[in-house]
Amino acid sequence: MEMVVLVDDAGTPVGTRSKATTHGPTTPRHLAFSCHVVDGDGRVLVTRRALTKQTWPGVWTNSFCGHPAPGESLEDAVRRRAAFELGLEVDMIECVAPDFGYIARDASGIQENEYCPVFIATAASALSLNPDEVAEAQWTTASDLALAAAATPWAFSPWLVEHLPQVLPHLPGTGEGENA
Repeated sequence: MEMVVLVDDAGTPVGTRSKATTHGPTTPRHLAFSCHVVDGDGRVLVTRRALTKQTWPGVWTNSFCGHPAPGESLEDAVRRRAAFELGLEVDMIECVAPDFGYIARDASGIQENEYCPVFIATAASALSLNPDEVAEAQWTTASDLALAAAATPWAFSPWLVEHLPQVLPHLPGTGEGENA
């Protein structure tokens, strides 16, 4: 049984709970993460969530998300989920929004309530998508992602739309993360 770490508003662990019973109409605050993957050409990977996902099926989002298991470091969870969702090895993992959190409700009424640090990692292998997690994937530029999310926020996950302004300065081609 997959477990999630329950946290207070500051992200301090306060217990654990089964993932299957955590997400619902009233969801307790729990630890998660989001990750943006960049490649050697400075592109950013966006993915469309599988249509069978419990929350926000079919929407575009950052490269992948997940929940660390109790006792698992966030960096280890990032590596594990990259491999599981994308068949991808990642390196150079950096937390760029350590205090990000959000609350959102999808059309089915399921609420997300996550303390969700945001990472950037570099692709270190080829993609091999898990169809249970990802319907499709696309490499794009950070500026095109920002334009698309601003023009059609309803087509993207609420966490991506909300954290993207904090993350953009760290992505290649948009400021701090620029290699030029």
